[in-house]
Amino acid sequence: MAIPTGPEVADIFRRHGEAYRRAHEGHLGRVERRVMSAIELCRTAELGGHSESCISCGFIRCAYNSCRNRHCPKCQGATRAEWLAARQAELLPVPYFHVVFTLPPPIAEIAFHNKETVYAMLFKVAAETLRTIAADPRHLGAEIGLVAVLHTWGQNLHHHPHLHCVVPGGGPSLDGSRWVACRPGFFLPVRILSRLFRRLFLEALQAAFRAGQLKFFGSLAGLSEPAAFARLIAGVRGAEWVVYAKPPFGGPEQVLAYLGRYTHRVAIANSRIVELADGRVSFRWKDYRHHDKSKLMTLDAFEFIRRFLLHSLPDGFHRIRHYGFLANGHRTAKLALCRKLLEATPVMDPPQPDPNLCKTTPGYSFDQCPCCGGGMIRLELLPRLLPSRLPLRNDTS
Repeated sequence: MAIPTGPEVADIFRRHGEAYRRAHEGHLGRVERRVMSAIELCRTAELGGHSESCISCGFIRCAYNSCRNRHCPKCQGATRAEWLAARQAELLPVPYFHVVFTLPPPIAEIAFHNKETVYAMLFKVAAETLRTIAADPRHLGAEIGLVAVLHTWGQNLHHHPHLHCVVPGGGPSLDGSRWVACRPGFFLPVRILSRLFRRLFLEALQAAFRAGQLKFFGSLAGLSEPAAFARLIAGVRGAEWVVYAKPPFGGPEQVLAYLGRYTHRVAIANSRIVELADGRVSFRWKDYRHHDKSKLMTLDAFEFIRRFLLHSLPDGFHRIRHYGFLANGHRTAKLALCRKLLEATPVMDPPQPDPNLCKTTPGYSFDQCPCCGGGMIRLELLPRLLPSRLPLRNDTS
């Protein structure tokens, strides 16, 4: 497999990152600076590595270490493959649905200044909404499970927080005696989901405001006044909140393909970047408002960096979470019950990561010679040359 040679996010940061840091000295936070440093240094001599040789043709190359920062487009290949293998072991022989919860623009602005608080609120409220409606006998009358993945970006890299939920189409009855399946091609009514999501989220947001957990800066500074905040709440309470149920997945393979594309990356893949020249970055994007038409967007390098950094996450914040019968605390026992009720064959051992999936993922350490395809063997370690001033650390949460 040929290694991509086009421009990457790392190239943009290396060429323009230092000037961007100087220009925004008073506005860059610790997380953003660490993300920039990690991506700039990824797979360079500064991080050390090893030299290796092909056992067939004698080709020698240096293989430098990755930064392992979760925001880096090159660094989540192996983690992604391992995570997907675990999810494959948990798939049930039922249809799977895809539900998206989106925050309206006024709330998204608050979320940007309060990422940890509001993003966590989005997870909690979306899961509660799905589980509450599903448990209602008028709709499903079952305990469901879901995997929720946070996205904070749109195709143009603007801040657009929304939650993707992958949900099996049914669950154990509330007394655990039988499997309750949803209607073919239909999961839960999105209008009812939207109304409950709006109510629960606004209640949680108001509680956070009263507890002093929200901060307001710049153009939002006025919202620190209770009257102004109440007016904003009243405005968004009267608007429709977007909850979108996409068509059900065709099967387990489609579920894994979707999760593989979207779980372990942030903002933009290197493959979408077309050109870096004259201080400008061009990248491909889909215009969903015009029938998913593929277009080319060109931004000043500083603006590209600004948009990319909009999506940096707080330290330790988990952007993939599991709820209901897929929650971490009781997943094994609950899945065993589900399979029993479905009379499905249990999965005894989780499958191993697909090596082909690993190797075709940008950022995975290739073990094949690019010249002849032979195996590579390690020769010697290469020491780190990392400058002490750079606050680099692993960030794979």
